[in-house]
Amino acid sequence: MNKKALRRIPLEKLLDLKVDFAFKQLFGSEQNKHITVVFLNAILQKTGRDNVQEIFFKNNEFSGEFEEDKQSRLDIVVKTQLGEYINIEMQLTQKESMFKRTLYYWAGLYRVPLKKGQGYNTLNSTITINICNYTLIADNPHYHSTYHLYEDSTQQRLLHKDDVLEIHFIEINKFLEAWFAEKIAPLDDILVRWLMLLGAVDARKHHVYNQIYKELEELAMKDKNLRQAFSAWEELSQTPESRIAYESRLKYILDEEAGKQDAHAAGYKEGIEQGIEQTAINMLKKGFADAIIAEVTALPLEKIRQLRKQR
Repeated sequence: MNKKALRRIPLEKLLDLKVDFAFKQLFGSEQNKHITVVFLNAILQKTGRDNVQEIFFKNNEFSGEFEEDKQSRLDIVVKTQLGEYINIEMQLTQKESMFKRTLYYWAGLYRVPLKKGQGYNTLNSTITINICNYTLIADNPHYHSTYHLYEDSTQQRLLHKDDVLEIHFIEINKFLEAWFAEKIAPLDDILVRWLMLLGAVDARKHHVYNQIYKELEELAMKDKNLRQAFSAWEELSQTPESRIAYESRLKYILDEEAGKQDAHAAGYKEGIEQGIEQTAINMLKKGFADAIIAEVTALPLEKIRQLRKQR
């Protein structure tokens, strides 16, 4: 297979796999199950877990207890051959209280298998993987962080044998910084290759990182799993129904983010205005002239006169 066979469409037509719809279409479908297994093992190798051999995609209705999350979550839930549950969530934009949110949904998934009458010993390990397109952990330079339950003084893991809680955070922008600084080695680290795949297109900036894509082409010549992912990615990007759904989902995500920013800005502006009015009221109480209050607060004289009447 040559490079031309890998690139069947213009680069600018490729979907951004950090948009959760596109991510789920590629990694959450039965036809691409093998790709998903390879991707999961690339992530889980960091904590020394046994390789995932088989996965079963599960219904993730548990993840939508809050009405807004039913709209804003398109994650992937799988069960492994060992009975472990893994939740993979892609976040293009920053979510509020991400750590608490993560623990909340981890707990929901952890208790799902427990049926009435069953003992707690039947509960299996539950793993959460959050892939974030923003800086989540500012004081940690690593783009891939993992968390477990530890005893404070000895650092001994709680329930080490089962290791029931494992949480991964992968921060794409930190990864891209490391890649452009040449601090990572794609040939030696399989996870790096998959994160290059996720990071190659930036829909928010309408940009394709040509350097990353070019190196991905080279790597795909030697990595059949990556080559299969390329083929599925391009096919997904060319399907009209997928493109329409992808564009709609991207618009929803960006509108949601803009709405939160507007609400924050409106609240901030309202707070400033209330503070200025309170300053004017305090000056009125102390007998300052309207003209002086107007100069200090920049409020119109008419507004100051209204405040004076309201006293």
